Amino acid sequence: MQLANRVMGLTPSSTLAINAKAKELRSKGMDVVGLGAGEPDFNTPDHIIDAAIQAMKNGQTKYTAASGIPELKEAIIEKFAKDNGLHYHSNQIMVALGAKHALYNFFQVVCDPGDEVIIPAPYWVSYPEQVKLAEAIPVYLEGKEENQYKITPEQLESAITSKTKALIINSPSNPTGTIYSRDELIAIAEICKRHDILIVSDEIYEKLIYDGIEHVSIASLSEDAFKRTLVINGVSKPYAMTGWRIGYAAGDATIIKAMTNLASHSTSNPVTFAQYGALEALVGPQSELVEMRNVFEKRRNKVLELLEEIPSIKPIKPLGAFYIFVDVTKSIQEKKFANADDWANALLEEAKVAVVPGSGFGAPNFIRLSYATSLEQLTVAVKRIKEFVMS
Repeated sequence: MQLANRVMGLTPSSTLAINAKAKELRSKGMDVVGLGAGEPDFNTPDHIIDAAIQAMKNGQTKYTAASGIPELKEAIIEKFAKDNGLHYHSNQIMVALGAKHALYNFFQVVCDPGDEVIIPAPYWVSYPEQVKLAEAIPVYLEGKEENQYKITPEQLESAITSKTKALIINSPSNPTGTIYSRDELIAIAEICKRHDILIVSDEIYEKLIYDGIEHVSIASLSEDAFKRTLVINGVSKPYAMTGWRIGYAAGDATIIKAMTNLASHSTSNPVTFAQYGALEALVGPQSELVEMRNVFEKRRNKVLELLEEIPSIKPIKPLGAFYIFVDVTKSIQEKKFANADDWANALLEEAKVAVVPGSGFGAPNFIRLSYATSLEQLTVAVKRIKEFVMS
């Protein structure tokens, strides 16, 4: 059977692949420490679970509008106003089956074959694949170490062509945890205005920021930036709700309507009772969110301290999210591996530690480890990594 061309070039998720291999080894009785998780290890707070259960008992088990229930959209509007100084109307909000679904619909409705989308690297693994599924072309810009792995305005200016449709900004970043400053975003927004290109601002890790760093949404910087930016966010990461699959998008009403129309013919609506859980997450107590963020920061600090004691590797200090991106170039050379994929596979086979190789993030000499697991497990894992590197 001949599959459609649009799926023939897709690259499987490196995150899912490493997690599947780790599970296979565990099923054989092996003591594997998994650091590949892209989700909090905390359970969803009880008040959110209770709200979803109550919604089901109240009969909220039927279809909703494709763009989401009005109450949740209003809560999202209030969240943007309070947290980001952004003021939207209901027709500028779409609730989706996770932030990934919102991103997918965006590229489907704005990209034509041959359009170009600029993607700063390292990048989240699904950006290029979603762009390709829209028959557009990913254009990669490499964030350099000297700029904390973020792109510069000069790089962006040089990459724009007559076919450029959009730029993706992910701050805080998965996988690096780096954050764009207000001044950096102002410069980027000005270039996008000058060349009339759209901005996709993925802010899913907005609530998981450390060291007192300020989160700035590029949409908040000017009226023009507000109009040309689609902001992506959701409840998955901040509220430990990854499996609930509720994300949302905010932006131009015409784009939001097109995304909603696409959803109406593909997924119908986000899960009804999950929307009521998300509503409670946004309007209910925020203490668990703060506590989780504090735990992540403590873990980050400890793991960084331990990693920095290991020769031949260089961890990047993340300012947000719950990953540490590690340059293993020297260790790859010393151990005579071809790339980080081989390095990571050997680490899993020999040391029983699962990390995600950087090839899926556009950084083939790096690995990503998640500190969304217990400090005890993290300490064991880093000890094993050290023994592997020095063996």
